[in-house]
Amino acid sequence: MKRIGVLVPPRAHPAAARSDPRGGARFRAAPGREARPVAMDRAAPLTRAAGAVHSEAMPQVPSVSPSEAESPGGGVPEARRVLRDVFGYEEFRPGQEAVIRTVLAGRDCIAVMPTGAGKSLTYQIPARILGGTALVVSPLISLMKDQVDALGELGFRAAAINSSLDSGAWRERVEGLRAGRYELVYVAPEALEGGLRRAVRESPVSFVAVDEAHCISQWGHDFRPAYRRLAGLKEELRAPVLALTATATRRVARDILGQLGMRQPGGYKGSFFRSNLRIYARRKGSGDTRREILALVRAHAGESGVIYCMSRKAVESTAAFLARRGVRARPYHAGLSDAERIATQESFRRDDIDVIVATIAFGMGIDKSNVRFVIHRDMPKDVESWYQEIGRSGRDGLPAECVVFHSWADVKLHERFLRDIEDPGLRRDKQRGTVKLFELLESSGCRHRAILGHFDEAIGDCGDACDVCLGVSGAQLAARAIERTGTGKRGGPSAARLPGDLLRPAPDGGLGVSAASRDPETARLFEVLRALRRRLADERGVPAYVVFSDRSLLEMAARLPGTPEEMLSIAGVGPAKLERYGDQFLAAIAAGGSA
Repeated sequence: MKRIGVLVPPRAHPAAARSDPRGGARFRAAPGREARPVAMDRAAPLTRAAGAVHSEAMPQVPSVSPSEAESPGGGVPEARRVLRDVFGYEEFRPGQEAVIRTVLAGRDCIAVMPTGAGKSLTYQIPARILGGTALVVSPLISLMKDQVDALGELGFRAAAINSSLDSGAWRERVEGLRAGRYELVYVAPEALEGGLRRAVRESPVSFVAVDEAHCISQWGHDFRPAYRRLAGLKEELRAPVLALTATATRRVARDILGQLGMRQPGGYKGSFFRSNLRIYARRKGSGDTRREILALVRAHAGESGVIYCMSRKAVESTAAFLARRGVRARPYHAGLSDAERIATQESFRRDDIDVIVATIAFGMGIDKSNVRFVIHRDMPKDVESWYQEIGRSGRDGLPAECVVFHSWADVKLHERFLRDIEDPGLRRDKQRGTVKLFELLESSGCRHRAILGHFDEAIGDCGDACDVCLGVSGAQLAARAIERTGTGKRGGPSAARLPGDLLRPAPDGGLGVSAASRDPETARLFEVLRALRRRLADERGVPAYVVFSDRSLLEMAARLPGTPEEMLSIAGVGPAKLERYGDQFLAAIAAGGSA
């Protein structure tokens, strides 16, 4: 993948249809200071042909003239103010403003946007502007906690109501919901029955945001019957609905609209192309898979990653294998107790461990922006699942590596899981999906182009973001990792951090894709800021990435802000975070910059 300096505004990848409108001169040096060049891959372009979808599944968001956009009813100036003053960003990402405008207008809306496109802002900003309470339906408790923690850092009044609460906390939050004390309330679909549903009907709900909306469709890759309980909610509340998903085919999108009772909704479909994800396919059978996985993990020493396995047994054995060889790894699957799973997720969120080895039970249960690699020990069940799972990486726009090991035996094992599906048509559809992914991984064409084709999006070859276009096969990548990390047949040396590996440029598809820099001083200051972030996060009891993202720290290390005003020009730094953390980070930058 091509490397560019952080002084160069990111532009869209040539395979994308349009340039990224955020590509302004974001990375100017602070006045009187010399900005350092930083090795950074191009940010993933997130738009296509204005992002509109011209289909019955997802109607085009109606265009708004400049005069309408600036009118009080448009809400756009206020939305931009919240974006700048609360979240610390100058420009919306593609699609965000169109979706927000539709929500502020009181219309239903469906938005299909890739992971990392900033879907959460499309309901968080309207929640701040509209008054009342935005009801957010989210599938997992861990996702709710991540969101509520992050919103608390920004000064939002937000809460989650779920099964993790004791009876006293439950009653207190339900009373707060009725009284309109919260700007956002997160609930699980399973909870929307009985007393809580009555409380929701009696509450000042401004709109309903349904996250991971594909879960409502039996044609989706992650159908959850509990989502069907959302049927009728729109009519009960007389409130508009915003449906959000990162993976939806046209069939699934139509099902979402029907199940949620959405009427003449606005729609936005962003590009699924994420050029910061390097994708490699590795056919099993010609090498030692466990040894190769260990080497790939060691090549990312000190960075966060997820390894997916098909079975609980494979999860346990892989996690134990890595742990015996010095990797900070833990297992995660549905067979573990709630307490064990929660403890593992907390350790991962707080960077106490580097790697989670998981079944699909881990699924969407992460809102961690700095995952630098995803490895599939076994082939996922279909293209949608694969795209969703690799989408857990690189959410901050920095480079990430995605390696999938696959074989025909994986296809046959997936077929065994389909025997319980009674509908023969649905069973055949699921089986075809598995075979289609296997054929994609066996093909000699660009991986990104094939993925996007599955979602009815056409691009050219990515050029530099997959094994085929790079000319570096999954086998070669694994061999390179084994050589660089000294991983012998029995696992080699302990997984000590490899000096300089994370900072080494890899223009030819090599390893050690990094958020850091070619410049040693910038890299050193970046690590100092990471350590400070970790200490402050531990003191506040929140994940490190909630304090500042890796991308924000990298920009600080490159631009060297010296005043609060200069700090506010860093992406992701708003007044609330400046007040809470600004003095400590400015002091660290001053000390690091002069060292």
